[in-house]
Amino acid sequence: MISREQVQEILQPLRDAETGKSLMELQRIRDIVVKERTVRLSVTYSNEEQREQLDAQIRELLQAIGAEDIHIRMRPLENRTSQEPNDREKLTKGHAAGMQNHKLLNPESGVHFIAIASGKGGVGKSTVTVNLAASLARQGKRVGLIDADIYGFSVPDMMGIEEGPSVTEDGVIVPVERFGVKVMSMGFFIRENSPVVWRGPMLGKMLRQFFEDVGWGELDYMLLDLPPGTGDVALDVHQMIPQSKEIIVTTPHATAAFVAARAGAMALQTNHEVLGVIENMSYYNCSKCGEKDYVFGRGGGGKLAETLHTELLGQLPLGAPDNLPTEPDFSPSVYRAGTEIANMYDEIAARVAVKCESPGE
Repeated sequence: MISREQVQEILQPLRDAETGKSLMELQRIRDIVVKERTVRLSVTYSNEEQREQLDAQIRELLQAIGAEDIHIRMRPLENRTSQEPNDREKLTKGHAAGMQNHKLLNPESGVHFIAIASGKGGVGKSTVTVNLAASLARQGKRVGLIDADIYGFSVPDMMGIEEGPSVTEDGVIVPVERFGVKVMSMGFFIRENSPVVWRGPMLGKMLRQFFEDVGWGELDYMLLDLPPGTGDVALDVHQMIPQSKEIIVTTPHATAAFVAARAGAMALQTNHEVLGVIENMSYYNCSKCGEKDYVFGRGGGGKLAETLHTELLGQLPLGAPDNLPTEPDFSPSVYRAGTEIANMYDEIAARVAVKCESPGE
């Protein structure tokens, strides 16, 4: 069986001809998904000659470590970096013309704000966020999604988004729509996966721009993928959107649930309702024997829900979507409608909608 780490290591020597830097370091090779001897990944190329060369090199290297089924999704470099300078300037500075969207934050707007939080990283919070958003959209809801994990933005890549937002003539930013979800992320404004080194006040300013300068249109739900923990962005969200509700994501592991309780306690202390807990990576479904293997233990999500006086909304297995890069709606992290785990997300989304739209029931 091949591991993701083996794939990353074997592809590390591949370099960009112009800069001499590793394509892995430049994030030109990403979205790596490994399942037994099947490898799927995305590659950004500069020209047609490089496209053919990279495809051949990658296949040869992967075959050398035992890969038998290789899917390479090739995309031109200009798709991610060819925005006009004037557009990029508008995107980063924001324009007063978009201020009409400040009404989105009005408690009377009718929009249900749901912040997705976790106590620590690595529990699959962003995976839960993008799939919950897609499930709500499948159920006919008008959904917006803000990737508020400004230091660790990942939503565009997880959803397979290759283009950036556009800007209208009067300066309104138009969010990218994918799987029926309107998306905004810091990832649209950062070149070559550069680190974000801003301090708290700048983060809050950027988050506010995501509300005020973006033409969201009519929405039923706005999901916010928060950074892990209880830092500046989480505080800004609680202050900026007092009507926001929260969902806490954890794994079954006792320590993960213990740390997640801090995020839940913060929501409660700021008078934000916790809609429930989602336990991710609850078990692993053995493909050969059909048995469930509880690799991270059991009971963490239920205990957390009990601590926060809320309910356990769902328990999701450990895994990754079996999506093919050749599919027109490919994404590394969004489960296709009708698959087993997508159905689980649909059930969770339905429960969330009932809690938001019929709180008295």
